Amino acid sequence: MLQKTRICFVCLGNIVRSPLAENLFRKLASEAGYGDVFIVESAGTSSFHVGEAPDARMRRVAASHGLIYSGVSKKFTQHDFERFDYIIAMDRENIQDLQRLAKSDEHKQKIFPMRAFDPEGSAKDSVPDPYYGGIEGFEETYRILERSCKGLLEYLTKDGSVSLG
Repeated sequence: MLQKTRICFVCLGNIVRSPLAENLFRKLASEAGYGDVFIVESAGTSSFHVGEAPDARMRRVAASHGLIYSGVSKKFTQHDFERFDYIIAMDRENIQDLQRLAKSDEHKQKIFPMRAFDPEGSAKDSVPDPYYGGIEGFEETYRILERSCKGLLEYLTKDGSVSLG
């Protein structure tokens, strides 16, 4: 039986960027025939919004692009390092928080910056958090995450890390 690749997308509150990335990646993987290959979740480094639904503005922007999703926010825990193969962080602060939480080098090696997979970005770039801005920021975040999720899917399926069996 094929072992599934487990991915967790992480941002600060788990209500804007990481749930969008989770659901975008899941949709893209399914459309590419890899829907049964991945276990995909998201979490936040803070507990500010635990139990809350994803931000309504981000869900409206996503819906305008054909992506409908729901869910509830949860906090990333030290135990999650054991549960996931890849931990994809939205910005430098998230990476630093995750590295402080990691108990080993093995755990730290699972942490990747989201923009490392963006063909128009780099590992040094952050996915902007549009929470305090206007709708144009949510559109920009959607476009960045769509490119980055496509890049991550290509990375995972082209280098032999993941196969259909």
